[in-house]
Amino acid sequence: MGKYVLGVDIGSGSVKLTLLSFERKVTGTAGAEYPTFYPQVGYSEQNAEDWCTAFKKAFSELLIKTAVLPAEIEALAVDAATHTAVLLDENIRPIRNAILWTDQRSVEEVAFLSENYGELIHAQVMNAPTTVWTLPQFMWLKKHEPEVWSRIRHILFAKDYLRYRFTGTLETDYIDAMGSMFYDAVEQRWSEELMKVGDIDPAWLPKVCAPEDVAGYVTEAAAKEFNLSVNTRVLVGTTDTVMEVLAAGSVKPGNGTVKLATAGRICVITDQPIDSPFVFNYRHVVRGLWYPGTATASCANSYRWYRDAIGFSDYEDLNRGAETIPVGSDGLMFHPYINGELTPYNDPLLKGSYTGISARHTKAHFTRATLEGVAFSLKDCLATAQGLGMKMNRVRIIGGGAKGLLWRQIVTDILGMPMEKNKIDDSSFGTAMLAAVGIGWAASYEEITDSCIEVDSVTEPVPENCEKYEAIFEKYKLIHDALAPIYRMR
Repeated sequence: MGKYVLGVDIGSGSVKLTLLSFERKVTGTAGAEYPTFYPQVGYSEQNAEDWCTAFKKAFSELLIKTAVLPAEIEALAVDAATHTAVLLDENIRPIRNAILWTDQRSVEEVAFLSENYGELIHAQVMNAPTTVWTLPQFMWLKKHEPEVWSRIRHILFAKDYLRYRFTGTLETDYIDAMGSMFYDAVEQRWSEELMKVGDIDPAWLPKVCAPEDVAGYVTEAAAKEFNLSVNTRVLVGTTDTVMEVLAAGSVKPGNGTVKLATAGRICVITDQPIDSPFVFNYRHVVRGLWYPGTATASCANSYRWYRDAIGFSDYEDLNRGAETIPVGSDGLMFHPYINGELTPYNDPLLKGSYTGISARHTKAHFTRATLEGVAFSLKDCLATAQGLGMKMNRVRIIGGGAKGLLWRQIVTDILGMPMEKNKIDDSSFGTAMLAAVGIGWAASYEEITDSCIEVDSVTEPVPENCEKYEAIFEKYKLIHDALAPIYRMR
């Protein structure tokens, strides 16, 4: 028996790896970045081969750091963001860059689907059409890139493409399939009706498996290319969000997560999907459970954009300045709609804004206002979830943005609830635990999370701050209402 399992995450800007030992200890982590391309305003793409190159770099670093041998890794699994389709030709090679879920080009196709197929999509997919889904993206591609469309012979999703490079097999899992918007989540099959809507050939689509199923072993060619072992089993894997949910230990109804990553998400574990156009419904890896969630489109992405475009400092310097600014940023307010907005508007035309600017405001004010604005958007998400009866009995805050104490405190104060922070919460950690379950190291997801997860700290809301933020939130919503019609003007 090998000594380790490996979790691989294809993140929004980097590959991240977590190596987990049979003794349930994280032995090492590593990562490597890759670019995102923005060929036009509202477009967002990545090159699938960049994920492979980044894996090689990160895996080489991991082996050096840990002195672990490839043959000691018994199994690995891959996760990635859903809605990221990789179009392949007859030689199973990418035809074009993969369109990301943050891409906004399919606005017209979303409107068409909502008007003509809304009931069918609601009945089968349990979600509402927005620009994040693969189906409207495909409809855009067929219309605007017919030469690309004519060359499609296979479709995989992001994590499936990297896994294909390891095993030579073509499959996906039932959670990632739901992100396509042409998978029937009720009947657990590709939807013949929605494939016809998108003119999608069923022969293009992979077999649908469970996330913990074994897809195969590393091929000899992949072992040479990636420095893996042919004795390593490769599991099907799944989406990054459910792996973050697993890494948070959310495996029972009522467990909740608040995610500060590229997007912001509030997910609550339930035993059924939630009927709302502002909720994203997905099945959990724990059979019979779901992790419906609300979402703000630009969370850590807003802070990254601010740092690169306006802040001109690293995050530590920015945070130190923001700590000196009072609650409410002296009237300066940020709306983080730099990629449109999801919950509670599903409006891709919304734009980001700073309002209330005065001569007294400094860079530190703008920094704190950026952090507060994202947290207010999460409060919109929370209000939507609570209005639908989604109650959380325990909340854990996750994602790269949660590493900073200042932002954790701001989010805690604005949402008005205690936030637990685990020592490790990366999705690649969850994927390593999935691999452990898949090869029998643990009997269940409940067992593996109980033995692996440690809570590092708890952030408590400050009542005085909560009261101030409640009043500011009312202004935040009024500003949205005032500006939204302007963004629709042509």
